[in-house]
Amino acid sequence: MPVAWLERRSVYYLVSSAVVALALLSASSQWLPGRGDLRQPARMRLFMHDVLTGPGATAVGVVNGTGPVVLGGELPLRFGQVVMIDDSLTEGASPASRPMGRAQGFYAFASMHGPALVFCMNVVLTAGPYSGSTFTVFGRDNIVEPLRELSVVGGTGRFRMATGYVLWRTSSWEVHNNAVLELDVFIYIPAHA
Repeated sequence: MPVAWLERRSVYYLVSSAVVALALLSASSQWLPGRGDLRQPARMRLFMHDVLTGPGATAVGVVNGTGPVVLGGELPLRFGQVVMIDDSLTEGASPASRPMGRAQGFYAFASMHGPALVFCMNVVLTAGPYSGSTFTVFGRDNIVEPLRELSVVGGTGRFRMATGYVLWRTSSWEVHNNAVLELDVFIYIPAHA
């Protein structure tokens, strides 16, 4: 009799575990890109103009780094330096191309051993199909690498609760001067947003 009871109990646990596993798998698969109808992919390419010089500067140093030099030159960049941005976003690499919005936030030199930034910004879209919506980008940007990946960690409007990533390339850059960054954005948007 104890063996039969043990066998029924084992079957009960096996069936219960299978039901719970299927329920979790079903719920999670609805949120995977391309697997369910609750996420919609969006892709866009934007160019960010980080202007550090002149009367039209859109990137302003607010804290001078006092740590080690991470990028030399006439005005060395140091660990701890913080820059606030309100950069224009355009459809093409030229500043004269169609305006798409603004990149507003900050970056800070966060590595003592190289020019890697912690980057945090809100992308505020003012044109195109997502005009009026924002998404937030956060991550590590090693500025000397040809390709970097940063995370999309949320947003507002059409991008409410969005996730995704940005492939980030430097299109042009003059050290201690202006830069143009190419942002290849991949976002997964909840269908209810």
